[in-house]
Amino acid sequence: MLYLSFCHWRISSSIMSSRFIRVVAHSRISFSEAEECSAVFSVCCCLFILFLFLSELTGFITTEVVNELYVDDPDKDSGGKIDVSLNISLPNLHCELVGLDIQDEMGRHEVGHIDNSMKVPLNNGAGCRFEGQFSINKVPGNFHVSTHSATAQPQNPDMTHVIHKLSFGDTLQVQNVHGAFNALGGADRLTSNPLASHDYILKIVPTVYEDKSGKQRYSYQYTVANKEYVAYSHTGRIIPAIWFRYDLSPITVKYTERRQPLYRFITTICAIIGGTFTVAGILDSCIFTASEAWKKIQLGKMH
Repeated sequence: MLYLSFCHWRISSSIMSSRFIRVVAHSRISFSEAEECSAVFSVCCCLFILFLFLSELTGFITTEVVNELYVDDPDKDSGGKIDVSLNISLPNLHCELVGLDIQDEMGRHEVGHIDNSMKVPLNNGAGCRFEGQFSINKVPGNFHVSTHSATAQPQNPDMTHVIHKLSFGDTLQVQNVHGAFNALGGADRLTSNPLASHDYILKIVPTVYEDKSGKQRYSYQYTVANKEYVAYSHTGRIIPAIWFRYDLSPITVKYTERRQPLYRFITTICAIIGGTFTVAGILDSCIFTASEAWKKIQLGKMH
């Protein structure tokens, strides 16, 4: 009887010992897996923080250009004038026939404007390229390229042309601003009726560009509509011209360079780090709780 009790104790001890070994081994495996999972989770969090940090750093370094609209005359020191730059080629009209006329509602009427202008012969003198810089008043008016200032009017003046440049105010060459500062640049009317007049109707929009230092440059964008027609004089002769009729918009567009303040960049970085670790802690706690529950279920099956 004593021998049987001893044998039963030895068997029970062996069973308990083997179960203990399995539980310890399973615990070690679970602990090792938890460490690996935690390490992977930490690496993912660090990579996420690095990604957000680089994104914010890029935004901090990059200069942002914001725009706004308001009603005002931005360049009050201009004396009510707007500088104009015109470059146009007429390949079938002699230079001695080409002239620039300026008119506006203030009573200005100038025929054959020659100041700050240049005529370059084309096609062995058969054509002409007109380049000019002049000013217009800030009132509705027009300027036109024609033969009106010529000593003798030609019989059939050919007004086919190519506009290389027409701009107002300072030249703005800013990468982040894509405006219509030279909307007519590249306009080709070489295949149009040689005796036709051309009307370009311009709506000029004042534009201000302010850089990070606060320096302002004043320019003008414009929209354009055009039509082509044959015009006859009171004598019945065809006298074509290239008209640029303009009016000014009361709305001013302002572009301002801005950069994110340093304090906001630092605050954002602190928020990213703190927020990421807070969320990571919550997720890690949830994963750990689920893992513990799963281990208890597994241990219950062993028993």
